[in-house]
Amino acid sequence: MKYYVLFGPPGAGKGTQATAMVEKYNLHHISTGALLRKEIAAGSELGKLAKDLIEKGNLVPDEVVEGMIENEFQTVTGVDGFLLDGFPRTLPQAEALDQIIAKTGESVTATVSIMIPDAMIMERIKGRALKEGRADDASEEIINTRIETYHNQTEPLIEYYTKAEKYHEIDGIGTIDEVRDRIFSVMDKF
Repeated sequence: MKYYVLFGPPGAGKGTQATAMVEKYNLHHISTGALLRKEIAAGSELGKLAKDLIEKGNLVPDEVVEGMIENEFQTVTGVDGFLLDGFPRTLPQAEALDQIIAKTGESVTATVSIMIPDAMIMERIKGRALKEGRADDASEEIINTRIETYHNQTEPLIEYYTKAEKYHEIDGIGTIDEVRDRIFSVMDKF
């Protein structure tokens, strides 16, 4: 079983590229947001806990998200691996993911990181806000906060996965097809 982490700043094109990655390599896409919605809709114990926390305006703790991811690993069949999108975002989450995968006797196969400069993040998120009507993406202040959060909390994972020799950076500048070809040239090695 392969375990890929899709990584990169907001607006880098992770969602766009994930679809092609899932299709080409027969992967199950695990988006933490979609996973939470699925568990809540199913009325599972984890879903009930998550729903209660969200309704109270609280963040869902790492342990709950980790439980949902582990459940996906154990119950999804007919795939050659998993593509994690939006998790891990912090060092403790990366360490927890390693422990969950280690139970299967495996480890993270590779981290595929789509990188773009901060100015492009701002430009892409603003464009997405206009196209999709996403008010949360329209404010420069909110976008700057998201960029800062990414640099402070998520970027330390670059060093973590580099030390583990699992970090593969992709230039996110270019057409969707150009970026996709770069991703495939890395993933074809695994």
